[in-house]
Amino acid sequence: MHDLTILVTICAFLLTIGFIFWRPNVNEAIPASIGAAIVLLSGSVSLSDLGAITETISGAAVTIMATIVMAIVLESFGFFIWAAELLTRKAKGSGIRLFWLTNLFCFLMTLFVNNDGSILITTPILLMLLRNMGLKPHQKIPYLLSGALIATASSAPIGVSNIVNLIALKIVHMDLYMHTAMMFVPASLGLLFLAFLLYLIFYRALPKKLPSLAHWSLTPGGHPLKDGAPAERRTKFMVNILIFVFLVRVSLFVASYIGFPISLTAVIGSVVLLAWRWYSLKISPADMLRKTPWYILIFAFGMYVIIYGLNNIGLTDWLIRMLQPAVSGSLLNASVWMGILLSVLSNLFNNHPALMVGTLTLMSMGLDPLTLKIAYLASVIGSDIGSLLLPIGTLATLMWMHLVKKGGVKISWGQYLKVTVVVIPVTVLFTLVLLSYWVAWLF
Repeated sequence: MHDLTILVTICAFLLTIGFIFWRPNVNEAIPASIGAAIVLLSGSVSLSDLGAITETISGAAVTIMATIVMAIVLESFGFFIWAAELLTRKAKGSGIRLFWLTNLFCFLMTLFVNNDGSILITTPILLMLLRNMGLKPHQKIPYLLSGALIATASSAPIGVSNIVNLIALKIVHMDLYMHTAMMFVPASLGLLFLAFLLYLIFYRALPKKLPSLAHWSLTPGGHPLKDGAPAERRTKFMVNILIFVFLVRVSLFVASYIGFPISLTAVIGSVVLLAWRWYSLKISPADMLRKTPWYILIFAFGMYVIIYGLNNIGLTDWLIRMLQPAVSGSLLNASVWMGILLSVLSNLFNNHPALMVGTLTLMSMGLDPLTLKIAYLASVIGSDIGSLLLPIGTLATLMWMHLVKKGGVKISWGQYLKVTVVVIPVTVLFTLVLLSYWVAWLF
């Protein structure tokens, strides 16, 4: 391959990532599309490669878009205010109880939807709740920051909670069922460990007694959701909605196990929920065309074209020479080294391209099946949890920084790093070691 092609491909990658970091408020699909076009023109990715790329990401992209649609429907049903009411009521006036409830809520929302959707749901809810409580800015930070870290990291236990995880699953030929069996326990314990560390850091800043709240104003429109509707009626309605969403999530694993397309299962679930909303609230599904963030599809495709170009010019060959001796040593070595590598790459380049590079590298190493699986799962831990060291490590944290600023709460990089530099490295190492012992015990 010509030196000019190699140089242009590397520059396209660095400029794309640099622009996303430099202008996080600009739609990330724009620089990704431009970078992909440059890589195509350079010749490092051929037109025939585009077919393979489309096949790799299409199922994952459709699945994630379907779950984001479900998140938007939840907002239409009045879920945001209902959840804020519920959290407030269950906290019983205790700031410490609210801290744990907030983290549990963020964990569950990521499992129910996905990491990006969870940030889009939980951040406005927490901003609304904390504003209504009249807390001071420094008292809001523990809830907002811990919630964001837990919501984003919670995409690790199940592959369906992150578009990059789904794309990587396709590359390593691993089904969703096996991913969850090997990953759910160590990743969930790692999240519990992370939440405990966050509690220790924020304990002094948490208000011990919460102020009483004003009345929540509900958005009129849905029969069980309008002001004056009995609380029991609204709760029953929301619980039924959440049970349905939960069953859709379970059906994804069943579909994976029996070989039915996961993306089609997710689409069917979204269509049924849209029909339910149309029947209950008389809201046409047409609004999804405007509200759904279609740019995520363009971003994922563009970034994968760029990463494919890097793969074709020899990046993965260089990584193989660097990593193969360490990764081939033992399951513990494979887990720790791949997790650390992906944590570093994610904070340098963002976790989307980092996990794609890592996964393509693993597939070319000639590893035995079990070592390949644990190295891949360690990569997910690095890209989903290790990437949280810097705000630029994931798109979810970039969106979160924008949302909290828009909500009137200023959280600087210094305030963010003061927390993450303490909790993220030790959590990643803890989870990686746990993963190796859990998989060794399973097999």
